[in-house]
Amino acid sequence: MKLSSFAFILIGVLLNAVAQLLLKAGTNAVGAIEIGRSELWPTAFKLATQLPIIGGLACYGVSLIVWIIGLSRVDVSVAYPLLSLGYVVNAFFAWYLFGEAMPLQRLAGIGIILVGVYVLARS
Repeated sequence: MKLSSFAFILIGVLLNAVAQLLLKAGTNAVGAIEIGRSELWPTAFKLATQLPIIGGLACYGVSLIVWIIGLSRVDVSVAYPLLSLGYVVNAFFAWYLFGEAMPLQRLAGIGIILVGVYVLARS
């Protein structure tokens, strides 16, 4: 895989991961979302006006464009598994930014993912 092709895939994955973190920050600001007739529109408005939510959606849009460029250069059987790097990024940033747990089992799983991505990228 060419470095430029890998860069498009990696940037797409990272933008997707940033989008997830921004969406989480936006939902944290709103609180637990209740789905019901009386809560639907007020909750939707609260979410739509959160800057992290807007930023997360923008990151998703850009990541989609970058991902499509990457897919035009890399086999989907190689590119798609690289999305698992997003889990690695999100796990560490969720721990750092939101205080989410990072037990040993999760760290072991992240290690396995990284080994798998390395093997896949070398093929």
